[in-house]
Amino acid sequence: MSELRIHLSAFRHNVATLAAIAAPARTMLAVKADAYGHGMLPIARAALDAGADSLAVLEVPAALALRESGIRVPLFAWLHGADTDFGAAIAHEVDLGVSSRAELQRIVAAADVGAAAVHLKIDTGLHRNGASAEEWPALVTDALAARDAGRVRIAGLWSHLADASPAADAAALAEFERAISVAGELGVPLDGPDRALLHLAASSAGIREPQARFDLVRFGIAAYGVSPFDDVDGPGLGLRGTMTLRAEVLTASDGVAVLDVGSADGLPPSVLGASGAGAEVLLGGRRARVIGVDVDTMTVEATSETVAGDVAIVYGPGDAGEPSVEQWAAWAGTIGDEILARASRRVPRVIEP
Repeated sequence: MSELRIHLSAFRHNVATLAAIAAPARTMLAVKADAYGHGMLPIARAALDAGADSLAVLEVPAALALRESGIRVPLFAWLHGADTDFGAAIAHEVDLGVSSRAELQRIVAAADVGAAAVHLKIDTGLHRNGASAEEWPALVTDALAARDAGRVRIAGLWSHLADASPAADAAALAEFERAISVAGELGVPLDGPDRALLHLAASSAGIREPQARFDLVRFGIAAYGVSPFDDVDGPGLGLRGTMTLRAEVLTASDGVAVLDVGSADGLPPSVLGASGAGAEVLLGGRRARVIGVDVDTMTVEATSETVAGDVAIVYGPGDAGEPSVEQWAAWAGTIGDEILARASRRVPRVIEP
């Protein structure tokens, strides 16, 4: 039977390592996409145990689930649809990212149970969401009016880096600093106890760009042991793998073993590549080449000693010589985030302390 082992000790190590890098900036830990497939609740608690100050999700329902589980630290949600329940978010003290004047108006209209904590977003080049430089003064002015009416509290100013290149990041940083200056000139407090928190960096800039850390860093994929860089892997950054996928051998004959895990469990068939070579698993203490990936099964090379009931490690931290998530991502022509987040919920999780 296949299973996913979630290594909380490795995750806590990663969070503590990243928090030390970011200090004195605070650490916000992203638990979006069900904590990249690891399970949001156990990962959220482990992150706080290891030194994270706050948690980030994409959508309000995930933040409400965290509140219902008893988590009381600051929560930040920033991707909102037409049916987002801003009233529930405000009632449960969820900080809200705001990307436009229209979005702000919807939040203000829902702020009957108390002032909404909002983080105003400037688009600095990622073009995912956020106000343009031209729209920014009006968004800030509207937020200040809503603050004066007791409907919102301006809790932060923020943006995303595109991480396209050092030059692009430098340009985005300059754009963010200009937006901060404009907000300050319009009346957003940038000093004192009620000042707006400034945050721009995620994993990449949080590790390598001190000037982008500001008040807090939103660490994501690096906390799960995957490097955000092309020139160094997770272990090279002092990070540990946090997920291991194990699969049982169903049958073995004629030099081929069939494993009980496939594309429906999150393994991309693209790992085979045009040549049908590349991906490997650890089976019987040695690397075995992947021959095929079907919906429910995967076939790999086997030796004469391989028998039904043996267990293969598809990917993991690498401690036993198995491939890493980053290696699987390279074979599939994608990024480690996708390999982790694709892990199907039909594969049982085993949470290790």
